[in-house]
Amino acid sequence: EARLVESGGGLVQAGGSLRLSCAASGLTVDDSAIGWFRQAPGKEREGVSCISTTDGSTYQSDSVKGRFTISSDIAKNTVYLQMTSLKPEDTAVYYCTYMPSLPTCSGGAFLRNRYFEVWGQGTLVTVSS
Repeated sequence: EARLVESGGGLVQAGGSLRLSCAASGLTVDDSAIGWFRQAPGKEREGVSCISTTDGSTYQSDSVKGRFTISSDIAKNTVYLQMTSLKPEDTAVYYCTYMPSLPTCSGGAFLRNRYFEVWGQGTLVTVSS
């Protein structure tokens, strides 16, 4: 069974940092794209970041650019989202998703993607002011 399991969420003060992990099993993050989305209460799901291990491209949305960094460890079959300078508006449940048919993350292609093969269960990030 293909699964993604997020971890690393928690409560942090504004200005703090967290590192989220997205551990894959039953699928490989190699030669694919993994995206991070978030959803805050009462708001629509928002694409945050994407990494393609196919072409090496990454993408960060304008709301997190310069603060969040996405990376992958193929050997551990895991994708990470390093979050720094956190703001209260970053509070949300963060989900990772497997997008095997997406060849690149350049130009925010994952924001227009409509096929998500696997989703994780989410991890809650709460940033206090």
